Amino acid sequence: MRPILYSHPFSSYCKKVLTALYENGTDFDTRMLGPEDPSAYEELCKLWPVKRFPMLVDKGKPVFEATIIIEYLQVHYPGPMKLIPDDPDQAIEVRMLDRFFDNYISTPQQKVVFNALRPEDKRDPYGVEEARNMLDAAYGWLDQRMANREWAAGDTFSLADCAAAPSLFYADWTHEIGERFANVRAYRSRLLARPSFARAVDEARPFRPFFPLGAPDRD
Repeated sequence: MRPILYSHPFSSYCKKVLTALYENGTDFDTRMLGPEDPSAYEELCKLWPVKRFPMLVDKGKPVFEATIIIEYLQVHYPGPMKLIPDDPDQAIEVRMLDRFFDNYISTPQQKVVFNALRPEDKRDPYGVEEARNMLDAAYGWLDQRMANREWAAGDTFSLADCAAAPSLFYADWTHEIGERFANVRAYRSRLLARPSFARAVDEARPFRPFFPLGAPDRD
């Protein structure tokens, strides 16, 4: 049996896993979480009452969280692209950057988006301002880091770039990566040109009207 990914193509963290799967040409089946197939969501909730996705099910075993799914795939479904290096110090750097993109770009970006989905009287303008300030701080740190490198952890595409691609993709829609962060903008362009992530982006195009801040007419 092939592993089954419970996901939605417009989800940032699902794009992260899909990029890893496409990098290695891993065979898998998809259960799309949406109104077209309500049973998929029921199955996910039964296996994972926290009700978050993506979730991978392999031989009846559920695996949660995007980063851990990618770690699991490298162990059980290795391919030509080793997304987590064998060298312990290099692996630590890759994992550190994975956490950076999830915690300091994706999390504040999602805070702004989720705030827009709330009723007017439940919104949190102070929290949104904090999130935007965090994004600018993260852009600044990343801009210095990317001055002389192609990918987040050096010359090789890795787990860190799987995390960076959807994080920066949606972050720029939410809180534009300004021209002063030229290295980050160039890195985001390289990620969009990567065939694995480009495929994930293309698969989600039909869902762009659902972006609550209004998806820009680009990318």
